[in-house]
Amino acid sequence: MKDRETLVYWMTYSMRSNNYYWASSALYLLGTLDQLNKDDAIDFLMKCKCANGAFGGNIGSEPNIHNTLSVIQTLILYDRFDLIDQEPIVKWIQSLQKSDGSFTNGQWNEVDTKFTFCALAILKLFNKLDAINLDSAVNWLISCQNSDGGFGCFPHCESHCGQVFTSLAALSIANALEKVDCTALRLFLTERQTKDGGFNGRPEKESDVCYSWWAGAPLSILGEKDSINAEFLKDFILSAQDPDTGGIADRPGNHADPYHTFFGCAGLSLFGFFDLPKIDPVLALPVEVLKRHFRSLGAEYNK
Repeated sequence: MKDRETLVYWMTYSMRSNNYYWASSALYLLGTLDQLNKDDAIDFLMKCKCANGAFGGNIGSEPNIHNTLSVIQTLILYDRFDLIDQEPIVKWIQSLQKSDGSFTNGQWNEVDTKFTFCALAILKLFNKLDAINLDSAVNWLISCQNSDGGFGCFPHCESHCGQVFTSLAALSIANALEKVDCTALRLFLTERQTKDGGFNGRPEKESDVCYSWWAGAPLSILGEKDSINAEFLKDFILSAQDPDTGGIADRPGNHADPYHTFFGCAGLSLFGFFDLPKIDPVLALPVEVLKRHFRSLGAEYNK
């Protein structure tokens, strides 16, 4: 993160707060969170705070809802939720909801199921879901499910595992899973496991370690983890690990990065490998961390 002379540094500049979430979460799952300087991480993340209370991807960046969720998740991981000023963030999220129930990301007028998930996840972590029109958000999300069972970025858009996760996780937060065509969705997800054991995001594409989460978490939410070959998936994830750096890449032989390292570890946790701490398939944080967090709010953790 410190080498400004590399292409990777500048390619990931706007994702620096996301990188802290991915790296911190992976280290937590591995039992080595103390290897990252907590004070430095928190100091950087708080410098990403914008005038409206939300957070950007780097210091001085514009606020957007994805980066805001990542910062909140990371601060919860470090047990520093007290640093979050909730009220302005709630007001900002309210301003992002459109009349059809969808959400923009805070920078442009683009809508996407991932922005709706981020909004609902933040409000769930705040215990303030009643701050938005939840019914219209649910109806919009349901309109994004396609005949093949998957979900797209918005209505009539191609199905993709990333959008399946964001849609299903958001609907789970809203307690609206009964509105989903789960039979068709299960088929879409199980068909994503390829011959090498990994998952792809959509038909006729290569497998990628990150889909261990984007497909695996929805299967977990549906109670369908046994529908795929988990041992085969584990072997694929481990084959993408760099023997020198220890990180995990998108697929074997490629460059490892924090994003794929976290989602590889999260996939291994989802399917119960290596006694890793259990991860929540909706909020993408360790279960023990979420229990502590909701207890601090005087609320109950409901998986």
